[in-house]
Amino acid sequence: MAGLRRLFGRARGSVEVSEARGVRTLHLGGDAIQSAIRLSRPGELELAYTRAMMAFLLFEPAPREILMVGLGGGSIARFVHERLPETRMTVVELSAQVVAAARTFFGLPVNDERLSVVVGDGARHVPAVRAGCDVLLLDAFEDGRSVRALATQDFYDACRAALAPGGVLVVNFIADEPRLGAYLARIERAFEGRVLCLPSQDRVNMIVLALKRPTARIAIEPLRRAARALSARFGLPFERFVRDLVAHNPASAAYLRFNRGTAGD
Repeated sequence: MAGLRRLFGRARGSVEVSEARGVRTLHLGGDAIQSAIRLSRPGELELAYTRAMMAFLLFEPAPREILMVGLGGGSIARFVHERLPETRMTVVELSAQVVAAARTFFGLPVNDERLSVVVGDGARHVPAVRAGCDVLLLDAFEDGRSVRALATQDFYDACRAALAPGGVLVVNFIADEPRLGAYLARIERAFEGRVLCLPSQDRVNMIVLALKRPTARIAIEPLRRAARALSARFGLPFERFVRDLVAHNPASAAYLRFNRGTAGD
């Protein structure tokens, strides 16, 4: 099926699937790649940013409940469903066409007792959740930029309220997002500054992790030990994640620290 192009919807609302050199990709209203799978290894995470989003396992290695806003091709949902058998996951996706494409072309599993994909508005769904998830993943874009309704102070406050104590918010941003500084400041306010930045390996995306826990620092050596175990289990570069966390956040020789400060809007 090389060169495959299928269109759902029109213009800005289009959902396209293409294929080249053994990789199938999802495009929403443009050429930017929203999701991808390698057909020879469909259960793996092909894109660097999806791998980086799994860095939450360094801080929450056994989540019982994951809530995700923005489905894309469903690669993260599929990975969690296949590799974390004790985890239940709910994904909220605004477009029924995206859900259809993920199931038709990207192998997204059907809903079962551990996976629920619902068509709905994440900006409404998240504020209705109270301490109901261990991990909250945000991966939603409009015209190549973060969705404004999913980046307000009220919404990030609602994300914190949706997390159980000890939970982790994970937000995917395009690294050159013009309002990244303002959005990061809002997340820092919502989470009392307990925020870490992790660039994806290709530096196209910036992953932000916010922790709902009463701590001012995180010991690095236990993270390194956890990374080695997680790398062996999942085949993802967790040791690189730790190195990049240390390189891109305030840190001493022994600790990651939360003292980035909070800028204004």
